Amino acid sequence: MEKELDNIIIEEKEEKIQVVDIVHEMRSSFLDYAMSTIVARALPDVRDGLKPVHRRILYAMHVFGFTYDSATKKCARIVGDVMGKYHPHGNISIYDSLVRMAQEWSFRYPLIHPQGNFGSIDGDGAAADRYTEAKLSKISSELLRDINKETVNYISNFDGSEVEPVILPCRFPNLLVNGSSGIAVGMSTNIPPHNLIEVVNALVALIKDPNISIEGLMSFISGPDFPTGGIIMGLSQVRKAYLTGRGILTLQAKYTIETSKTGKKRMVITQLPFPVKPSEVLEKIDELVKKKEIEGISEWRDETDKYIEGPYVKIVIEFKQDANEQVVVNNLFKRTQLQASFGINMLALDKNQPKVLNLKEILSKYLAHQIDIITRRTEFDLDKAKSRIHILEGLIIALNNIDEVIRIIKTSDTIEETLMKRFSLTEIQVKSILVMQLQKLAHLEVEKFREELSELRNFAKDCEEILNSKERKNKIIISDLLEIRDKYGDERRSQIILSEDLDIEEEDLIPREDVLITVSGEGYVKRMSVENYKTQNKGGQGLQSHKKQKEEDYIKDIRYTSTHDWLYFFSSIGKVYRLKAFRIPEISREAKGKPIVNLLNFSEGEKLKTIISIPEGKEKEGYLMFLTKRGLVKKTEMIDYENIRQNGIIALNLNEGDEVVSVVITGGSKDIIIGASNGKAIRFSEANVRPMKRIAAGVIGILIEPNQEAIGMAVIHTDGDEIVIVTDKGYGKRINVDEFKVQIRGGKGVKALNITSKNGKMVSFASVKGEEDLIVVTDKGMTIRTPLSQILTVKRDTIGSRVIRLKESDFAATITIVPKSEENVETSYEEDVTNDINVDYEFE
Repeated sequence: MEKELDNIIIEEKEEKIQVVDIVHEMRSSFLDYAMSTIVARALPDVRDGLKPVHRRILYAMHVFGFTYDSATKKCARIVGDVMGKYHPHGNISIYDSLVRMAQEWSFRYPLIHPQGNFGSIDGDGAAADRYTEAKLSKISSELLRDINKETVNYISNFDGSEVEPVILPCRFPNLLVNGSSGIAVGMSTNIPPHNLIEVVNALVALIKDPNISIEGLMSFISGPDFPTGGIIMGLSQVRKAYLTGRGILTLQAKYTIETSKTGKKRMVITQLPFPVKPSEVLEKIDELVKKKEIEGISEWRDETDKYIEGPYVKIVIEFKQDANEQVVVNNLFKRTQLQASFGINMLALDKNQPKVLNLKEILSKYLAHQIDIITRRTEFDLDKAKSRIHILEGLIIALNNIDEVIRIIKTSDTIEETLMKRFSLTEIQVKSILVMQLQKLAHLEVEKFREELSELRNFAKDCEEILNSKERKNKIIISDLLEIRDKYGDERRSQIILSEDLDIEEEDLIPREDVLITVSGEGYVKRMSVENYKTQNKGGQGLQSHKKQKEEDYIKDIRYTSTHDWLYFFSSIGKVYRLKAFRIPEISREAKGKPIVNLLNFSEGEKLKTIISIPEGKEKEGYLMFLTKRGLVKKTEMIDYENIRQNGIIALNLNEGDEVVSVVITGGSKDIIIGASNGKAIRFSEANVRPMKRIAAGVIGILIEPNQEAIGMAVIHTDGDEIVIVTDKGYGKRINVDEFKVQIRGGKGVKALNITSKNGKMVSFASVKGEEDLIVVTDKGMTIRTPLSQILTVKRDTIGSRVIRLKESDFAATITIVPKSEENVETSYEEDVTNDINVDYEFE
């Protein structure tokens, strides 16, 4: 009997055993755990900047009524309610999060108002939750404002007994303002806090100009602003973090050197790098002094508790009489946490996906969230208004027919149905009529109904206008942000000091290579390797090099440069900006590029006109020579453009209707050739153009005929130079500079091109040696690279030969000169291109 029973038990056990692949099971279980940690525990949401535990604490306190205008409540009660209803992960994690949100040295703008011992900046822990009390801080009300107006979605809690919000309305950008840190599986986030005033100002600027660049946003947000203050050394890493989402800041303590009453010098530290504790600094100093690694210190102590409250400290370090104070200070910064690093990693959840975001992306996603909040709140208010309007309309109908309504109520067996049928009322309206008190029959009460109805109809109309207007929504967001800024904003705590050592860009990480920079008429810019363009025989159709954003867009400028060279950008209002070439995004040959306004801080309506490349280290040598469409020239020393600000500087004053068409670098003693669209060109010595200041307008370089314009300018370096000319119909030729006699500037020039219906007007020309390659770009983005050796050197009065074969409606837009390719020339079409040489050169 026992043996049979054993067999039965074994069989039952065998039925419960499942055979699984342990590798698959481990992979599946680990991924589930990892995603749970990433999404539900460790990372903040980009919209409200909160992790689930913080969101649940704030929401629970809001639901329970522990708001800023109420009395504080025991933290044990708050923790218990949060754990029991929303966050079943232990009371320690909940209480620790609650404590941090209350510490003004942990949060830049604390979200919890504490009562009792909540620890200290020196790392002392808070008292047990049964001894402390808390309520929401005043600024927390802005995180939760309008949450009862269906502005956010809700989900069931862990056991389905309650609901909790997926996100908070968050009426200020909490992710940047308070920052966040957390460690998930395989990733971590460390977003620094910022000053509320600066972030709000940046948001307002972004709303007004969605195309503002990150550099433009940095004119409002100067850098992180830590609750403990301190000094941020250098801006290069701040800029890198805002551009890429990652960077490493160097933080230093703030201190002064004082002389005590006894005549001793001492170092008084008032702010520490975030989140360094005073005890850590003093322990390290004690260790270094005992080991005699630092000399010159006689005493050190922490006077924080005696004199300071809040996020600041007072650490006193007294020097010996014979000590060199600066040497001691330098050693302290080098060997202790008085100088520390803060690694920025702006990783946040975007639609439940962890992403590293740059500054503009964080702000843009927050604004998208606010648009959604405003929309949902307005829809809620509109629905509520319409419901009340519906009831009021029914009440007014009843009051206008009160005698008949009373008769129906007294005599009818089916009161609701009769009233609905008699007065075309809905069931909701009838029920409102039947519960109406007799005192509402008074004349004053009836007038109140009519006034309320009129107000609600106006309110509903306003709500509908808001829902149909993005501009109205933006104005509401701006108004709310400015109200919060003025109410809660304060001065910066962290100071930023420019440092030559720390502000050097990490250019050593950027490979040095030759690239092409292209700019379209609509202001799209991109960087490409020269190798993208294989050399072809002249006369081909070329390759696609630009995807148009708009039908009228085309490549208007192309420049050959190196990744480490400076690019100077000249705008329609006569300003100049600059960037290193590697700052221009590298994009495929066919793509349209990135808007230049995302890289440069252009003002509204400002357009890019032309660019030049300045070799690295040559920013102070020689002159810049400008040419405008109306033939004016101006020469200014390069050193005048040494300090180009983020918002640009004036390069030259432009007359109304005029614009920059060409800028070249000169040495001061060369000859200049200017070309015009009518085929004329003039050569003169640049000595005829005296150097002028940046604000000057210039002098006449070439007389321009009506309906014509200057199209380009070239510098003659040696007598063996040549000029290459390209026309809008794709024809080109080379001319020796000796063909152009030196004249006095201001003349009409001589014929450089015989213009016919076949070759078209002159659109581009450049100075060449004749051994380079020519790149021609059309308005449709077709590009051809061909050896200049295939283009014959001819006289001035010829029409040239076909360089690129164009479709009927296309035209050649711009050219650039690049070094000769070592590769074999590719033939781009099936015809014999050499036949064009004899056919297309014609003489007057």
